[in-house]
Amino acid sequence: MKMEKIDHIDYQILELLVQNTRIPFTQVAKKLNVSNGTVHVRVKKLLDSGVILGTNLNLDYVKLGFPVMSYVGVYLSRTNRNVINGVLKKLKEIPFITTISHVDSGSQNIFCKVRTRDNLHLKEIIFNINEIKGVRRTESFISMEEVINDKSRLLDYMFKSISHS
Repeated sequence: MKMEKIDHIDYQILELLVQNTRIPFTQVAKKLNVSNGTVHVRVKKLLDSGVILGTNLNLDYVKLGFPVMSYVGVYLSRTNRNVINGVLKKLKEIPFITTISHVDSGSQNIFCKVRTRDNLHLKEIIFNINEIKGVRRTESFISMEEVINDKSRLLDYMFKSISHS
């Protein structure tokens, strides 16, 4: 897959939007010393090309009553397409799973990020996962603290690599 061509203005727009998805385009234009139209056209280009997939809202799950963050590795009984798709479909139905990755590297086949009220709640979610047809077993890891969740670090690195090539 080829990387989309973005220039310094695109990069600055992306950087501002990653920091605050709700920033008005007029404010972006003012900060970058370009016209409002330029920002609109550039963002539309980034959307149309698939560089921008949408916007995200970051939530404080602790304040929302879900302070326990854990990762659950799922081991499948078989790794054929039907089993994987069936398990993924069932996992998507569990609202406490916030991300699902099909990994197939090493012994785990699927890796999930889970948010729960407490450890007993986590235990129930793990039992639910283990009851899904095609799941052989799970392995869980409780996160003590999410130290970094910063989308702009990779964006900075990517743009610096492009600029120097």
